[in-house]
Amino acid sequence: MGRKGSVKRMSSAHIDDVPMAKDEPMPDRWRRSQDHFTRMTELIRQELDDETEAVEERWKTWTKQRLLLAGLALFELRGRTQGRFFGEDIVVFEAPDGGRLPEHRFGHGDIVLISRSRPWGEKVVEGVVLDRGPTRIRVVVGERPRDLRKGGWRLDRGANRVAHDRMHEALVAFHSTEGDGGTVLRDLLLGNVLDVNESAQLPPDIRGRLQTRGPPPSLTHLNPSQRSAIEASLHQRLTLIQGPPGTGKTTTATHLLQVMAQRGSGPILATAESNVAVDNLLEGLLDLGVKALRVGRPVKVREALRSATLDAILEDHPKQEELTFLQEELRKFRKDLPSLKGKDRGMMHRDISINQKEIRRLEDEMTASVLDEAEVICATTIGAGHRLLMNRKFPIVLMDEATQATEPSALVPVVKGCRQLILVGDHQQLPPTVISKRAEEGGLNRSLFDRLIACGLTSTMLTTQYRMHPVLREFASARFYDNRLEDGCTPEQRPPPAGFLWPDWDRPMAFVPVEGVEETDEEGKSRSNRDEAAKVLSIVNDLLATGDLQPEDVGVITPYSGQVRELTQLFELAGGREPGQPYAGLEIKSVDGYQGREKEVIVFSTVRANDLGEVGFLADYRRLNVAITRAKRGLILLGHPTTLRHDGTWRSYLDWVDESGLFAWHVTHQS
Repeated sequence: MGRKGSVKRMSSAHIDDVPMAKDEPMPDRWRRSQDHFTRMTELIRQELDDETEAVEERWKTWTKQRLLLAGLALFELRGRTQGRFFGEDIVVFEAPDGGRLPEHRFGHGDIVLISRSRPWGEKVVEGVVLDRGPTRIRVVVGERPRDLRKGGWRLDRGANRVAHDRMHEALVAFHSTEGDGGTVLRDLLLGNVLDVNESAQLPPDIRGRLQTRGPPPSLTHLNPSQRSAIEASLHQRLTLIQGPPGTGKTTTATHLLQVMAQRGSGPILATAESNVAVDNLLEGLLDLGVKALRVGRPVKVREALRSATLDAILEDHPKQEELTFLQEELRKFRKDLPSLKGKDRGMMHRDISINQKEIRRLEDEMTASVLDEAEVICATTIGAGHRLLMNRKFPIVLMDEATQATEPSALVPVVKGCRQLILVGDHQQLPPTVISKRAEEGGLNRSLFDRLIACGLTSTMLTTQYRMHPVLREFASARFYDNRLEDGCTPEQRPPPAGFLWPDWDRPMAFVPVEGVEETDEEGKSRSNRDEAAKVLSIVNDLLATGDLQPEDVGVITPYSGQVRELTQLFELAGGREPGQPYAGLEIKSVDGYQGREKEVIVFSTVRANDLGEVGFLADYRRLNVAITRAKRGLILLGHPTTLRHDGTWRSYLDWVDESGLFAWHVTHQS
């Protein structure tokens, strides 16, 4: 064990100190590698166990009716195949009478389990949702369920075991002192250095020659804070770029990647926690003319971008014909096998084995040639652990949405030989989503970005926002960003929408007090508020009546999935949101599902209304920050001020609303 300054530097083999107790708060700096490994391994195991247990408990104890109401299962579906999707079967599931499916929570990219009736006691097939419509749901499967057209089928949400396994492998690699995996940034990322800023600013130790490709891209159209974030990232080995709402985080990230690609710094790995965010990076890179490639199942990728996926490019590969010939040959061999006996059968087994090896070799060769061509490879953080990238090193890793990734998830791309790391995110917005209460309390919902900030690492902040009317920026800038946000748009560019009586037409923000009552749903997990839901419907109707806004310009958000269901049913009864119906394009989502999104107008239902002044998870100031920073031209909040004032952040927000004269009592008293 060597010393550097007064900080002990030790390999993960040293466990001679007293181990850290499990219930201790998560430290900012990890002095001992072993503690970090033990704690993180325990947290991801708890997350998987609790998720699996919750799924199994629902299966065994909930009634069909309860599962249906919660939108977590669909029953008695008819199944049929509908062609292929990049080599896998598409299965269509429909209601037995061909009518509308019940309201459910299965969306594009979700993992679903397909079974007959008892997923815990029979062979299940795993699939991924391709898309959904009012009467059907299309699922892509690796293997087709048997007797698909006979009898009924059941769909359930599944637990994500793959994510757990890849995070565990990443933790092992991160702490391993053998081999050339892991990352040279380990001690810095653990905070186990004397001065984090000094260590982060060291130049990245990237081997090999840079081969510049043409003149450097122009960055003159970017603002000064975006340019300085890019400049800093190019010259140091660890950079945190903080992007408050509407400041162009992804624009900055894609331009930085473009500069790095032009300098011949590749291959670069660009990641984000969600498929949507990776798609946004990919789209930005393709628009800038960067050779970007998307790794991951095409079914999870936005349709317009599927041509940039590895699978799509392989379909047009010059060696595809040769591969198809070998695959046909293999099918023929297997078909002939049952009719052979003795020596002939043995010879055929040998031919099959040779053929399979040849197919594997050819596939690997084709894949390698496509990956070698790419300047930037895009994948989700978990997707970066895909076997296709197993033996590849990525000295440069950029992670967008870094504050939404748990630390073990963020380590999956980092352990691929990272020597220069750029984390882009905003620790004042929502933290990573963690299902297990135990794991959350243990600190799994704290991102690596957030912990490095707590270690004292200075971030570079993007300071010009282009989304919100200046008034909508005011409170968030003062409360969460030290008054550092500037406006990149004028009030004239964000005119207040007609159809709503704004308390002040120069300040398109309103708080509508509602004397409602909150209700708890069947699961006891979520809440709804019918009075607020009814008011939301009437406000949306007024906004749409003038023709200034289309339904797709309006976002209805609420913290509770129970209220999402209440609102969805209400708009369904009022005419529906499917194509051709009056509210087609109107989005109703949870606040957490709206991070990174924007709309012309946001209508926000806060739900909580009780005598005890309980605000539940509305007390997380980051949820308020996200909710009030999604709107471009107008923001309308509905809630019960007396209940909300029991929370400090909400109290100061309502004080600001009051001082600005933005309480919409006249709307409250409309019938």
